[in-house]
Amino acid sequence: MIPRKAFLTKGSGVHKDRLASFELALRDAKIEKYNLVSVSSILPPNCKLVPKEEGLSELKPGAIVHCVLARNDTNEPHRLMASAIGTAVPVNEDNYGYISEHHSFGEEEVIAGEYAEDLAATMLATTLGIEFDAEMAWHEREQVYKASGHIFDTFHICQTAKGDKDGKWTTVVAAMVFVTSKC
Repeated sequence: MIPRKAFLTKGSGVHKDRLASFELALRDAKIEKYNLVSVSSILPPNCKLVPKEEGLSELKPGAIVHCVLARNDTNEPHRLMASAIGTAVPVNEDNYGYISEHHSFGEEEVIAGEYAEDLAATMLATTLGIEFDAEMAWHEREQVYKASGHIFDTFHICQTAKGDKDGKWTTVVAAMVFVTSKC
């Protein structure tokens, strides 16, 4: 069972019940009708990244769907939170890439998203033997990674929200969702 396609999605939800808040975040992300199974961090070789609408069109309600899921929630009023997915894609499509999930409090969308992207790129760079200075800023390392000729692209998706002012549960999700070929 190797995914042939994948897509990114994100969402948020607010409700008095924690579980219902999560459900609403999944609805906002358009993935509530699937039985989601969280997996770790590998982007399979030759897995094509497609627009969300294309990926969703190939999934059936009730299907067991694998994904890398970042999830965060709070019932603390006004507390800023984020969930992000970062991805690093190798130049050679026959090699695998990396996906990272990041969940944080107090980080703005760009900061949390770039952190997740940096994590994925660094994991891929270390497996490819790319030498880099870990103390360099992300944007400097990103250039080193891409200049190596081994990493084609990096990107992220991030959902942020502030906790509901009245203390209802607020949930944020971001996900890389896999579309698997039938065996």
